[in-house]
Amino acid sequence: MINRDLDLKRIRPEFMTTTINDGMSTDERFQNLVLRPIIKLQNDLFIEVFKNYVAKHKNVFYDLSVDKRIDYIGNTIHKDMKFRNSLKGIIIGMFTIEEYKLYIQNSSALNKRMMNIVKERLIDNVQAISDTTTLTAV
Repeated sequence: MINRDLDLKRIRPEFMTTTINDGMSTDERFQNLVLRPIIKLQNDLFIEVFKNYVAKHKNVFYDLSVDKRIDYIGNTIHKDMKFRNSLKGIIIGMFTIEEYKLYIQNSSALNKRMMNIVKERLIDNVQAISDTTTLTAV
């Protein structure tokens, strides 16, 4: 298990702009030290997972205005529990054992933080999600 934990931490991107201080709550510290790096690492996967979700739901997303697409992303993450649980699994699977033990102590609040960060990432990438053009060989 030690090798797995070290490998997981090693592959995470660093957040140089994140400040860690003694006044932070445990949840905020966990968010900045664990959740943000994992979510950044998994960003491309989240985009593909969301594109797949859209495809399975008849591509309605692509017919919406930008504002409605942002609403669609938020509604999907907050209301579709199956999809939400899938996103949580993508993140939790990247936890070390110690991080998982911290997570289960306050999973409800941390889940909210997780989903808000993922939602913001998808909104920030709405253009990449909307770009459905594929290259074909000539």
